[in-house]
Amino acid sequence: MMLKKQHMPPRPKKSAPAWEQRLSRRERQVIEILLPLGGATAADIRERLPSAPGYSAVRALLSVMEKKGLLTHEEEGPRYLYRAAMPGDEARQSILRRLLDTLFRGSREELVAALLNEDERQLDPAELDRLSRMIAEAKKKGR
Repeated sequence: MMLKKQHMPPRPKKSAPAWEQRLSRRERQVIEILLPLGGATAADIRERLPSAPGYSAVRALLSVMEKKGLLTHEEEGPRYLYRAAMPGDEARQSILRRLLDTLFRGSREELVAALLNEDERQLDPAELDRLSRMIAEAKKKGR
């Protein structure tokens, strides 16, 4: 007697906003392209992607990202203009968390040290003062 393998329905995912979920490398790249531009066509995005896939692959990626709630689009004549659906601050936080986890093993201290030790773009005294005030404020709040 042969038993059929039962397929269980997938567990429902937690209902976190899409931008709080982990972004794939390509999704992060698309968001990083869109944030400073405000909006862009698939061709504009493809032009700026490192090691860009073909145009139809970019369109498919944008469609998936839109279904996930990461992007919106407006019709602009025959083209679609894509925008990040997430607020800029939240997108930056998501990208920063990924960077922190990936490159700095979750160590905020290592991330800040890397910024302070970068030789090419030295912090000016005003930036250092602002950072000192932010650190003092974080200490007061117990962060």
